[in-house]
Amino acid sequence: MDSIAEEMKIGHFQIDVTIPLNHRCMGVLPQKSKTIADNLDLHGFVLLGDQDPVVFVAVDWCEIRNKSYDQWRERLAKVAKTGPERVLLSSLHQHDAPVIDAGAQELLDQVGLIGELFDPAFHEDAISRAEVALAQAIEEAKPLTHLGYAESMVREVASNRRVVDGTGKVSFARGSSSGRDPFFRETDAGLIDPMLRTISFWSHDQCVVEYHAYATHPMSYYGRGEVTSDFVGLARKRLARLDRSIHPIYASGCSGDVTAGKYNDGSQQAREELTTKIFDAMLTNRNATRKIEVTNGWKFSSIELELQYTQTPNLQKDFMLQELKDTNAPVEKRILAAMGLASWNRTVENSKPIDMPCIDFGVARVILFPGEAFVGYQHLAQKLSGEVPVIPIGYGECWTGYVPTSAAFDDGFNESWLWVAPGAEEKIQQGLSKLLNGTHALKDIR
Repeated sequence: MDSIAEEMKIGHFQIDVTIPLNHRCMGVLPQKSKTIADNLDLHGFVLLGDQDPVVFVAVDWCEIRNKSYDQWRERLAKVAKTGPERVLLSSLHQHDAPVIDAGAQELLDQVGLIGELFDPAFHEDAISRAEVALAQAIEEAKPLTHLGYAESMVREVASNRRVVDGTGKVSFARGSSSGRDPFFRETDAGLIDPMLRTISFWSHDQCVVEYHAYATHPMSYYGRGEVTSDFVGLARKRLARLDRSIHPIYASGCSGDVTAGKYNDGSQQAREELTTKIFDAMLTNRNATRKIEVTNGWKFSSIELELQYTQTPNLQKDFMLQELKDTNAPVEKRILAAMGLASWNRTVENSKPIDMPCIDFGVARVILFPGEAFVGYQHLAQKLSGEVPVIPIGYGECWTGYVPTSAAFDDGFNESWLWVAPGAEEKIQQGLSKLLNGTHALKDIR
């Protein structure tokens, strides 16, 4: 092993980031948290070597957006003595979990809706504890000597939201628990990525961290006030109990248009079945990992992605300000306006791009995508990467909400959680081509 590998180390950390009771979930759900079914966690690891450190963080929250996303990356980067672009922060996107957007909450405070989106004191405590945990992980980091990779197929979990009815009408109506409806249950699964991918980090013969990713919305049911990490978090926790010496981490892939809707009727039994399917795939990967010695470290690259804010009339500044100040409007509608204004301020007022990083480990490449990127981008990244597997991670900077492909825009995709304009596909394709040195078009993989 050369000197580069000898200098490489890995440290991991975990904290509890469960929201308090009576806290808003998913930003706009009417029912606030009433009970805690299971904890929400933050999992992370840090890579140290002869280059600036890289920090990975995956949080059991719905989204982290705008000023808050910057805040997390800047503060963790300071602890790790690295650049914010090297902090790969993602949410898992469970809906019975918070949306964190400091700019939106500041706007809500100005109209008397104090703490309606999220609790700033709780949030500050979470960041502070994450800083302490990261510092300890750096202090206790172990030599990184080997990397492992494995992938396996997950069966009967993911299905695309896009469906076509008997008249040929296209809709994106297959939600997370649509399986109770025969039409959604029997309609073809559509475009998904069935593979769960795992990259593992080893110190000699000991696996230290497993980083798993799969593309689906992670909800079996939600909106009842029951805080939970849902089936993906429950699968991760089950895996962790098998061997306490291994730290498993799960991240959601590009799944803005992918749910468990075909196979899920929203029952407790369905949640348990979905949990088992994800757990089985993660365990399969653990047992099938192909392990190689680290010799050349990793390659970090990143591009700045300038996605355009939507031109939809009711999402423009003046209209949203009017909604925000309307005391007769539902609180949830005013919250959504504040979130839109925070995204408008970031993109139109301040022209702040999104970092899109790629870490090439040789055995696989990890790419962090913005917001609720659609699964087509995941397929494009793999095609551009050629023989090297890609582990796509979604729900990075989430000001965008959904990030549809051009085909989805053409099909009339127009949800309320959508602040990005058509044209995103071209910019993401150009960014991936720079990161992966490819030239394929998304239309090639449809």
